[in-house]
Amino acid sequence: MMVRWQLAGRGLAAAMVLAALLGWETAVRLAQTPVYLLPPPSLIFQKLTANLDTLLAAAGVTMFEALAGLLLGAAIGLGLAVLLNFWAGLEAGVLSLAMLVKATPLIAIAPILTIWLGFGPAPKIVVTALLTFFPVLVNTLSGFRAADRAALELFESLAASPAEIFIHLRWPAAQPYVFAALKVSGPLALIGAVVAEWLGASSGLGREMWLAYSNLNMPALFAAVFVLAGFSTALYQLILVLEQRVIFWSE
Repeated sequence: MMVRWQLAGRGLAAAMVLAALLGWETAVRLAQTPVYLLPPPSLIFQKLTANLDTLLAAAGVTMFEALAGLLLGAAIGLGLAVLLNFWAGLEAGVLSLAMLVKATPLIAIAPILTIWLGFGPAPKIVVTALLTFFPVLVNTLSGFRAADRAALELFESLAASPAEIFIHLRWPAAQPYVFAALKVSGPLALIGAVVAEWLGASSGLGREMWLAYSNLNMPALFAAVFVLAGFSTALYQLILVLEQRVIFWSE
């Protein structure tokens, strides 16, 4: 029954996407909208097919930067959350600094990092890490504090050490929260990498988009956007699979 519902849900999602594309195609053709403003999906897919090798190679570069930045950002967020779990007195200062980084716009950080680190993947990875660490930090802290109160009192009555409480109670309680943060941060990682590439890169989807935009080649620009959406969906599904395997016990 569960498999049947999943297949039905996927079929409904595919039908909705197809209906949206058909509506887009019909509206553009009926309104005779110029291609340089909004191309029809048929023209976009034609451009996508013609440039598929180039776009996939660019997407591979962007995906590497996004995954590296996501792993770095998640490691920083988890590390800070564990630190604050054991030393709660540092929370106000650490969260204030984290909010300062979070509030700084990427468009202001990316050019500076490009000057410092060059046009390679390094500045894109750093930008992506800065964008993704905050959701992991906040969600993981919430997970640590969501540990069952009765279980916590039981551990304390048995004179369990803080490390034992963390390993056997707080960390398992936080794992669903960590994956919830990763499901938000995964697509954000790709967006961060593309924005950083747009502001200065020698390769990647962001550069392909910038070149298409500079030449008013809207079909090529939308083709790159479609590829980005596909890779973002694939990354989200990968995180879902990992979640099901790692915390299979969770509701």
